[in-house]
Amino acid sequence: MPESEAVRSVDLSAESPAESVVPSLSPSRAADFKTCPLLYRFRSIDRIPEAPSSAATRGTVVHGVLESLFDLPPAERTPDAAAAMVAPQWRKLLEQEPELAALFADDTNHAQLDEWLKSAESLVRAYFRLEDPARFEPAGREQYVETTLDSGLRLRGYIDRLDEAPDGRVRVVDYKSGAAPREAFEAKALFQMKFYALIIWKTTGTVPAQLKLMYLSNVDELTYSPDERELQALERQLGALWAAIEKSIITKDFRPSPSRLCDWCDHQSRCPAFGGTPPEFPEHPLAATAVDRRTENANAD
Repeated sequence: MPESEAVRSVDLSAESPAESVVPSLSPSRAADFKTCPLLYRFRSIDRIPEAPSSAATRGTVVHGVLESLFDLPPAERTPDAAAAMVAPQWRKLLEQEPELAALFADDTNHAQLDEWLKSAESLVRAYFRLEDPARFEPAGREQYVETTLDSGLRLRGYIDRLDEAPDGRVRVVDYKSGAAPREAFEAKALFQMKFYALIIWKTTGTVPAQLKLMYLSNVDELTYSPDERELQALERQLGALWAAIEKSIITKDFRPSPSRLCDWCDHQSRCPAFGGTPPEFPEHPLAATAVDRRTENANAD
């Protein structure tokens, strides 16, 4: 879908997500269970807070800037204008989440913060090397979408950007502050996007023409065009995944799956694979399955 094509609004809006006992999955939580069932439990059922990281927080700031960029008139959507939005976006986020100040608690001369802000500005400027935001209007930004499958499983998520061309073709866009994955890991990266494509297809009857991941760190992108058959296969896969989650909930058995990713996990102290003990299993585990916008963004980058 060329950038020069005009885009118009596509209505996928839904009511704000709320706590619910309806079985539900988001892309990040589904990926958590596939990676490590115990990680899924800690994040989705126990809801144990995780320490903020500078990389994830920077990604949140960059997402905020790219969302707000389209509030400007097309002619004002420039690299300098976007870079100038980084510091205000950080201050706004800090007001919403004062605990993030701990990231720079020892930065007495603000040198670390200044360098961090410059790195965020660099990522924002890199975006303009991938497309020209003055040439189109998104149909949706940071948009919450959901659908309920015939099985009763509710799929939920936030889409960074949604474009629709005059002929009705839909493009789903996701910004990544990291680098593009190697070819062997592209399927894992596309899982999130196919998840969104399934929601859109079930909601509108239209299979997105293109899924686009934009990697700002190395100025690269990954595009893919799904079809109905593979989205049907994904629906069956998610049904089987939820059945496995339900079994784990009933048996209270969420086993760790050690891997190299454990090096970056906040939960080693309570993980049996590292000699830890998980907390007591919650009395009402399904009450904690609602999608959370901030953790979706943080863990998807």
